[in-house]
Amino acid sequence: MDNIPNLLKEHYDLDATNILPQRGGWAALAFKVYSGKQTFFLKAYEKSRASTPKLTALIDQYVPITVWLMQHSGLKGKLPVPVPTQTGAYKCEDDDGIYLLYEYIEGETIGEKALTAEQVGELSNMIAELHLYGEEIPVETKALKEDFAVPFVPQLRNTLEREVHELPLDVKELITSHLNQLNGLTDTVEKLSADLRNRNLRMALCHTDLHPWNLMQSSRQLMLIDWEGLKVAPVEADLMFLVDEPYYDDFVQIYRKVHNDFAINPDVLQFYRYRRKLEDIWEFMEQLLFDRQEAQERAVTLNYLSKELNEIRG
Repeated sequence: MDNIPNLLKEHYDLDATNILPQRGGWAALAFKVYSGKQTFFLKAYEKSRASTPKLTALIDQYVPITVWLMQHSGLKGKLPVPVPTQTGAYKCEDDDGIYLLYEYIEGETIGEKALTAEQVGELSNMIAELHLYGEEIPVETKALKEDFAVPFVPQLRNTLEREVHELPLDVKELITSHLNQLNGLTDTVEKLSADLRNRNLRMALCHTDLHPWNLMQSSRQLMLIDWEGLKVAPVEADLMFLVDEPYYDDFVQIYRKVHNDFAINPDVLQFYRYRRKLEDIWEFMEQLLFDRQEAQERAVTLNYLSKELNEIRG
C-alpha cells in the first residue's frame, strides 16, 4: 500500500498531504486522506486476500445504483457514493489492491452502541424507501438479482468431506467437532435454495448487510455505508438482521406505513439466516487456509470461526 500517494495523484489528481490508517471492516483496509482543505476516505481491498474477488467483482454494477438512489430517491444524503476517477471510473487499482475513494464523512459508527428511538425511526424509513425500488429503475440490475445460489458450498463440502484431514491442526480441531452440524446446515441451505428458485417472490433493492457497524451517525443524519452486497432480492435479505433486535416491533410499525401488506416469509428468512451463517463460516475458513496472516491476526480469526461454529451447535 506504499503506492497510495502516487495512485491518488494518477487517478484523482489529488496531492495527499497526509494519509492516516483508519479502523476498517474485516473486508478492506481504510485510510483518511488529507489533500489541501479536503478530506477523503479511501477503501482498499487487498488483492492478496481470498475474499477480495467476491467483494469487488460487482463494483461497476452496484455503484451506479447507489448513484441513482442518491440522485432520485429519498435516500439522498443518506449513503456514500464514490468519487469518480479522472476517467469517470468508480474504482482504480494497482498491483496490491482495488480502491474506492469517498468524501470523508464526519461522524461515528454505531457499532456496539444501542440505537436510539430516533435512529430506529430513521433506519426504518431508510429501508422502507430502499425497498420501494427494484428492477424497474432505469439502471441495469440484472447482475444483482437474487438467484438463491450458494456458490461457496461445493468448495466447503469438498473441504469438509475430502480435505479435512489436510487442514492445519488448529482449524481441523475446530471443524471436526462441528462436522455433523455443518453438514446438516449445508443440506438445509441447499434444499431451501432449490425450493426458493421456483417461487414467485417479490423482490426489491436490498443492502443485505444491515449490521450496526454499517450505520454511521453523521451530524443529525443516520447513514448506511458499505453497499458491496446490494441486490435485488426478497426484503428478508435485509430484515433478517433486525427480527431479533429489541426494537424490531417499532421498526416494523414504521416500515408498514410504507409497505402496509408486509409479512415475513419464514422460509425466505430461514434461507438468508442459514446461508449467511454458512457464508461467514466459510469466509473465516478461507482466511485461515489461504490468506497470509500474522499469529495475532490468525488467533483473532480462529476465535471468530469458533464463535460462529458454536452458534450452530445442537
